[in-house]
Amino acid sequence: MGETTAKTTEKAPKAPKKSWFRGLKAEFKKIVWPDKDSLVKQSAAVIAISIVLSLIIAALDAVIKFGVNLLPIV
Repeated sequence: MGETTAKTTEKAPKAPKKSWFRGLKAEFKKIVWPDKDSLVKQSAAVIAISIVLSLIIAALDAVIKFGVNLLPIV
């Protein structure tokens, strides 16, 4: 009781730079890039959703501002 044990932290050996770059290149080859049609559709969806959400936020802001302006100033 009251004794502390020293923990040894073992560090993993570092990989040489060449093998790291080879691994990075291998991982990049695994990436599946979207085709042009899919990219256009997804971009349009993101833009449309962004516009709709900005309109909803603007409407909520206007309603809240109107409600705050109705409150009597004390």
